[in-house]
Amino acid sequence: MIRFSNEHSFEYMVPSGTVGFDAKGWLWEKPLIALGLMKPELFTIVLRTLTLEPRLYPVSNLSWIRPWTWLPWSPYSCVQFLPNGGAINKVGLWNPGIKRWYMEIAPRIDFRRLRVVASIFGTRDELVEMAEILNDFVDLVGIEVNVSCPNTGHMDADLEVIESIRAVKKMSRHPIIAKLSVDQNYVKISAEICGYAEAISLNSVPFNHAFPASPPDKSPMAKVGKPGSGSGGVSGRPAQGLNWQAVKLLAKYGHIPVIAPSVMEYEDLAKVRRLGAKAVSFGAIHLRTPWKPTAIVEREMRMDIEEALDRTG
Repeated sequence: MIRFSNEHSFEYMVPSGTVGFDAKGWLWEKPLIALGLMKPELFTIVLRTLTLEPRLYPVSNLSWIRPWTWLPWSPYSCVQFLPNGGAINKVGLWNPGIKRWYMEIAPRIDFRRLRVVASIFGTRDELVEMAEILNDFVDLVGIEVNVSCPNTGHMDADLEVIESIRAVKKMSRHPIIAKLSVDQNYVKISAEICGYAEAISLNSVPFNHAFPASPPDKSPMAKVGKPGSGSGGVSGRPAQGLNWQAVKLLAKYGHIPVIAPSVMEYEDLAKVRRLGAKAVSFGAIHLRTPWKPTAIVEREMRMDIEEALDRTG
């Protein structure tokens, strides 16, 4: 379990974008939530990442009025399934911008019932400005600082990452989660942001790291977006090896609790906890089986109750 300085504690998280900008789910998820097959209240919810200014098509690769950019079976879709139980995306931080979110979307969020983390991306100055805006939301349980998007170009210099996270914390009233990537010097960064960030999450794995033997033009994302804008971020089972190695190293040498991503099965919970993870995150699993994370968590809760009853006789 991870416990923040504001007393919020959690074991289970859904990462940015899984249930949208308002924690109420995307259109196809709403019936599952209404039927109780998805229960957002069981998780700490990271909202879809926001930027200072809007990033809509063509800045982002996603466009609702262009179905070929979002239908998973289209070769031009910016979210596609991989045959081994994973997914690859090249959405590109599609979002309406924090100011529109503040005025139109945030008022719809039930902060009292749901435990919500905002996620932000940008330059250091943009991150600080957004953190100041988010200070108005006293019921946010945290802010995730995304410094590792595989499709937009993240902060390459360790010092830039470190200084950005420190600057956000100095401005923010909220606990900070640093969202890092396996292609960053994550152990060093973890040591330098100790006392500023209270947890570390891990982003999807860049295609060239997940599949080093495959050239970028062989990526399923090769036809998506502008050339040079990345080959996609890999999540789910194909990302487990690199992301879980990062979990192990961060738990061993780092200074901040780490949230293990890429959990796909009930048995994965024990695996990542043995590596040192203090909490777990359900991401790609939602794409094909959005009801499964709820089923996994409820199963573990039932087993915990049964074990407690056995101990008490």
